[in-house]
Amino acid sequence: MQHLHFVGLNPKDFIDDLKQSLIPELKKQLAEEFQPKKPVEYLSRTETAKLLKVDLSTLHRWTKTNLLTAYGLGNRVYYKRSEIDQYLENNKLL
Repeated sequence: MQHLHFVGLNPKDFIDDLKQSLIPELKKQLAEEFQPKKPVEYLSRTETAKLLKVDLSTLHRWTKTNLLTAYGLGNRVYYKRSEIDQYLENNKLL
């Protein structure tokens, strides 16, 4: 743990020392925390089946057996592109 010594330091020097040590560290931490997030790309059933080079019935079966996760919006079904890419990579199909 570092110790601060205030003996012989005027307030202006003290503030300048604090600025030099704290501000760069705070900027670094804030920059890491507030990175823009990539938007999630959703694929339709047809797009997903084309990407995986399978029939829609196979895609349906893989979804029912929890190989892939489907996301519904109303009566539409979508798959996350990142999850499809991860599935391909894990199964050496990419």
